[in-house]
Parts: sequence; C-alpha cells; structure tokens
Amino acid sequence: MLDATAYPLVKTIHLLSIVFSLSLFAARWLGVLTHAGWAMQRHTRLASVAIDTVLLSAGVALWVLGGWHPWHSPWLGAKLLVLVVYVLLGTWALKRAHSRQGHLVFGLLALGVAAHMVGMALHHHPAGWLAAWAAAGAT
Repeated sequence: MLDATAYPLVKTIHLLSIVFSLSLFAARWLGVLTHAGWAMQRHTRLASVAIDTVLLSAGVALWVLGGWHPWHSPWLGAKLLVLVVYVLLGTWALKRAHSRQGHLVFGLLALGVAAHMVGMALHHHPAGWLAAWAAAGAT
C-alpha cells in the first residue's frame, strides 16, 4: 500500500520514465526517418512498452497519492486527453505514415504535443507553457 512518504520516490520514477520514454521515442523516430532497422524491431518496441507501463503506473500512483482526480483537476483531465493525441501522432510518426515527409511531420507534432504535456504538468494548467506566459503578461 502506498502512503505519502512514497510520493518523492514515485515522482522520481515518473520523471525518469518520462525522460526515457521521450528519448526512446525520439531515437526510434529518427531511426525510422533514416531507415534504421533497429527502430521497429521487436526488442525496441518491447522496451518502449515496458518504459511506458512504468510511466503510466507511476502516474496513476501519483494521482492516488496526491488525491487528484482527472475529472476534478482540469489540467490532469486535459493532460490525459492530450496523451491520447500524443499516442496517435506517435503511431503515425513511427509506422502508419506512408511517406518520409509524413513520418517527419507526425513526429514533430508528437514531440510538440509532448512538450505541451510537460508544460501542463509543471504549471498544473491546461494551457501548459502558455499559462506561465499569460500570467507574466497579466502582471
């Protein structure tokens, strides 16, 4: 059973998983763009799934430990919706696009969406990085 003392450890696992997940996605995406066979090999895909499973598990644990609910915390609910967009864009970036240009565009969009998700998490606001910019302009 998790208690509040586990929060720092779970958060560290979550943050490291984000770094590993995004790094592996970017490396695989670049591999797809350069036609590197390893990018879509089974062991590489399984590593991605394993990292993302740890990431999602740690995220759920943080919700529980933090007492957040995705439907009552607008930034968290929005982040979950944007996560679905990221996953869809990522699948097009890695395998579904029919051209190199398609892989390129969908990969850039996926990384842009991931950056927005990071901003949402850091600022606890659906606008992500724009929330900090808007707040600075309002003062």
